Amino acid sequence: MILSGELMLEKDISQHAVLDGGRPLSLVTLAFLALGLGIFTGCGAVLFRELIGFIHNLAFLGRFSFHYDASLFTAASPWGAGIILVPIIGGLVVTFLVVNFAPEARGHGVPEVMDAIFYKDGIIRPVVAAVKSVASAIAIGTGAAVGREGPIIQIGSAFGSTLGQVIQMPSYQRIILVAAGAGAGIAATFNTPIGGVMFALELMLPEISVSSFLPVALATGAATFVGRALLGSQPAFFVPPLPPLGTNFHAVADLLLFAVLGGIVGLASGGFIRGLYFSEEFFERIGNSYLRHMLGMLGMGLLIYGFFVFTGHYYVEGVGYAMIQALLTGHLAPGGSLALFSGFLVLLFGAKLLATCACLGSGSSGGIFSPSLFMGAALGGAFASLLQILHLTGAGDVTSFAMVGMAAMVGGGTGAVMTAVTMIFEMTRDYGIVMPMIIAVAVAVGVRRLFAPESLYTIKLVKRGHFIPKALHADMFLVRQAADIMERDIQVLPGSTPFEALISAEEETGRMRHVVVTENGRVTGVLRVNMALRKGLAEAERGLTLAALASRRFVVVHKDDIAHRIIRLMWMRGAIMAVVTGGGTADVRGADVLGVITKEHVADSMANAVVNFGNE
Repeated sequence: MILSGELMLEKDISQHAVLDGGRPLSLVTLAFLALGLGIFTGCGAVLFRELIGFIHNLAFLGRFSFHYDASLFTAASPWGAGIILVPIIGGLVVTFLVVNFAPEARGHGVPEVMDAIFYKDGIIRPVVAAVKSVASAIAIGTGAAVGREGPIIQIGSAFGSTLGQVIQMPSYQRIILVAAGAGAGIAATFNTPIGGVMFALELMLPEISVSSFLPVALATGAATFVGRALLGSQPAFFVPPLPPLGTNFHAVADLLLFAVLGGIVGLASGGFIRGLYFSEEFFERIGNSYLRHMLGMLGMGLLIYGFFVFTGHYYVEGVGYAMIQALLTGHLAPGGSLALFSGFLVLLFGAKLLATCACLGSGSSGGIFSPSLFMGAALGGAFASLLQILHLTGAGDVTSFAMVGMAAMVGGGTGAVMTAVTMIFEMTRDYGIVMPMIIAVAVAVGVRRLFAPESLYTIKLVKRGHFIPKALHADMFLVRQAADIMERDIQVLPGSTPFEALISAEEETGRMRHVVVTENGRVTGVLRVNMALRKGLAEAERGLTLAALASRRFVVVHKDDIAHRIIRLMWMRGAIMAVVTGGGTADVRGADVLGVITKEHVADSMANAVVNFGNE
């Protein structure tokens, strides 16, 4: 007897969910868990920033203090040339932690989170959060040219994964909490709630729906509230008022120049991706982890000391926000000619690129978001200075071009274009620059992908053979009705019909024949027959009836049911075919059968959607 579709479906979903780790939680329950996760992650982000400040003050200035403003240049260290040893000592401690407790904590963290989401059912070891916090705080605090967004993303994700493992739930809900933790972490540390949500939606979640968006939004909002309560509501960077873009010919010329900057930054972001990959390959040749990282951090120490000797600042150490803030406010003004200033900014770009690749390639723990901001700002400022030298119309606003360069570098390098625009807007609070950012980011991503198809986040995973989708597709096939996709050329035959009679009645068409088998007029089974093949086997199967050969692995659906429900129902029941009826789905009579849907129909329709919209 065939049970009602909805009742049986819910029963099967529950059974599969239990096998997958637990019964699905209600959306309300999941939302409350995400809210608590956001509060916890927000506190974690604040503690992480305080830990960075404590270690930085101790390592660079020799004093015990948590107060640290990354937007201000670090004062001269009392260690003098001994500052070269600070990154080395920090690197050795980081290596010890990573090698002995959590190898996943090496690098910038986001690839490991994406790997957990797409290949490990959202499972991240709880110890990763603790090790990543300490290791990254030590790395950044002792001068490594890395950012704090990668660590806090991995920390928040580990919190979400741990919560999803402690409380039994299906893997897809655990993945939602992992993404929520990632978004909450980045929102709290940068005071960017919209950017945190966009990051989770754009890079973390395999699908976007109300059931996934709501937990992410709640976690991100809660984390932002905690961050603002404890750290203040000021944006990450102070930006002086900028002149409006306007709508005249000069504004069009400006937009074209921003597009050119996007192309330049696109090339630079591709170079960053390839440089980081080459650096990792180069340092992997050194077998000893401690020696490998010590050499990388020795180069870092020499670089920051060299900058201090010749310029008076350590410039490329740590997150590098001091240089960005000085550039945005005009305090990094050229001491000589515009040409020298432009050249100096290009030098800063190259130094930060080299330093970040050396640090992460040799085994440091930290993110690539902050270095991308630094490099983008430097290139944007250099480009604006060049335009001033050339006396081009509408050129010369260093602040505007630096901000656009930041967004283009982040978007080009990570592939997270919407995140880049929204986060830079939130970090600067200047809405007038959004349109130029959109144009520059779009151009940057397009140019970068011409010669570097993978992003900073995916190239490491592709190297392992773990491919991450570059886009989310809404499969239009899934909303089509059964009547639109079913196979109508079928036969409805009684189970007593000899199989030999079916074969004899058909010509050798070489095609698949679909048969719905009935008993006393009611559907009892289904049969798929390759007529060309079965012609040759009919002799061996003489005497068998359709009832003896028919499979009971089928489901009954209504002609108005959508493909998404049909696919889910077939998967839950392990069915090979769905019988489409125009009446009820219980105790179906053969006269009510309109057609069938097989897995081949589903696969062909899905493939058609991939061909049309899946050219990523």
